[in-house]
Amino acid sequence: QVQLVESGGGLVQAGGSLRLSCTASGRTFSSATMGWFRQAPGKEREFVATISASGGSTRYADSVKGRFTISRDNAKNTIYLQMNSLQPEDTAVYYCAAKRFGLVYVRSDYDYWGQGTQVTVSS
Repeated sequence: QVQLVESGGGLVQAGGSLRLSCTASGRTFSSATMGWFRQAPGKEREFVATISASGGSTRYADSVKGRFTISRDNAKNTIYLQMNSLQPEDTAVYYCAAKRFGLVYVRSDYDYWGQGTQVTVSS
């Protein structure tokens, strides 16, 4: 069983930055694909970014490419999402997810999910 806990959300003005963190319990973190997803009010959950188990490969949604960076520290069982140039359309609950896979993975059928952290971007 893997438990994921996100942190780092908050309120920021347009153009600002935030860094989300997600810490995982369990011994399988270093072999897991990790991902970030988000869900805005009234919308379906959508893929944001994913990182392979080694951290050597990443993939991003077109809407965040060039602004967001996903990274991981396997020694700390933690992944990060650095979000720059935030816009009001980035407002959503952001979820961390883990999948027993290894490679980057953009679909939503991950095995474990965090509780989410709210990100609100004001204009």
